[in-house]
Amino acid sequence: MTALSVYGLQKKYPAFELNSIGFSLEAGRICGLIGANGAGKTTLLKSIVGLVSAEGECEVFGHSFRREERVVKSLIGYVGGGFRYYPQKTVRAVARAVAPFYTAWDERNFCTRLDGYGIDPGKKIAALSDGMKVKFYLALALSHGARLLILDEPTSGLDPLSREEFCAEIVRLAREEGAGVLFSTHIPSDLMRAADDIVFLSGGRMLAAGALPELLNAYAFVEFSDEAQARETGALGIHVGRNGCTGLLPRGKGAGARSRPATLEEIMVCLELEERRKEE
Repeated sequence: MTALSVYGLQKKYPAFELNSIGFSLEAGRICGLIGANGAGKTTLLKSIVGLVSAEGECEVFGHSFRREERVVKSLIGYVGGGFRYYPQKTVRAVARAVAPFYTAWDERNFCTRLDGYGIDPGKKIAALSDGMKVKFYLALALSHGARLLILDEPTSGLDPLSREEFCAEIVRLAREEGAGVLFSTHIPSDLMRAADDIVFLSGGRMLAAGALPELLNAYAFVEFSDEAQARETGALGIHVGRNGCTGLLPRGKGAGARSRPATLEEIMVCLELEERRKEE
């Protein structure tokens, strides 16, 4: 079942434009939204959940946001980047303040999730570690029957162990509970741990979208003898560094050059460099 469908989403600001973004996410799968700072990741997520007004259409489990906004919002659990609840309030107090906004709030579900995450409801938000705060936000987001999680930079600022625990939890939520998960990040290792699919933004445009293995199999990272050879073969994101000249090529091209499978980070960097080169 399709958890999220995005059709031609556009948002114009004086100095930035989110340009006709379209993709879909199946239930039980995790999609990583990637791109450099300023690529439009947060604008896209806020447009999907209606926090900013944008052109285009979004459907959540077949329900149109424009025609069935209340139904759609009941199906979404959203955690915004950098958002923090009152730090001196307890977990229990924050939950009591949030619960009335959701007609389908399930207190037993919430308490079960807190217990599973090892979170004391009597603790103040300020006393929770950053990793526990993210788990608390997940518990809030999932305790009203949400089936689609939309998370904006949820691992930003987390230590490696907390990031590992977060990735393990969203994989569990997708596999065992059938949730669709869309999360933005600039940390490729998190995507390699958790993501099934990728949406790659650059300057408000979508450079790539699809299954992560397909993206990784599409390119090779190539070492060239010099920049002239790299340009002659049509390499993308050519970089001349201390150890020579490198770039990205579609698999099967660049015969005679030294190549290996490209990492996700190399694909991101090279495609972004290529976009910037085109704009110069």
